[in-house]
Amino acid sequence: MRNNTFTLLFLMVLLTGSILGCEQAKVQVSPGGEVDKTLCDFGAGYCNAESGEININLILMPDFAPSERPIDVKITTNVPVSDVTMKLEGRDMFMGVIPVNIEPADDGSFSGQMIFGSCSSGYMVWRATVGFVHQGEQKYVWFDFLADAEG
Repeated sequence: MRNNTFTLLFLMVLLTGSILGCEQAKVQVSPGGEVDKTLCDFGAGYCNAESGEININLILMPDFAPSERPIDVKITTNVPVSDVTMKLEGRDMFMGVIPVNIEPADDGSFSGQMIFGSCSSGYMVWRATVGFVHQGEQKYVWFDFLADAEG
């Protein structure tokens, strides 16, 4: 009987740890322990990508990109663009392609909402690819960020 109690207690602790592990915030540190400066840090503000003279800024709210929760997306540009699209994919791991519905706002920016799954791995980097048309030419930029990052 004592052995069964120990086994049950061990399994409960293991299950609780794995569930709580999904909720813990992760910092932008690679598995090797180095800070990944290529990732967007939305806690510090917007993330910027450039295509020629065009600056595209991406803002996520909440800024720590929580898994399995709606995240508001805002895209701003320094010049007028049209036909803005966005898709979300795993950068290092195939997670499918998640389309994000982007709509123009009255202030010239673009907004939408996205959601992605959790506990994909201990270090899950997502890539948001933003497409747009400028002067009749289709262009793309991307933003890499860590899911469940500390804000």
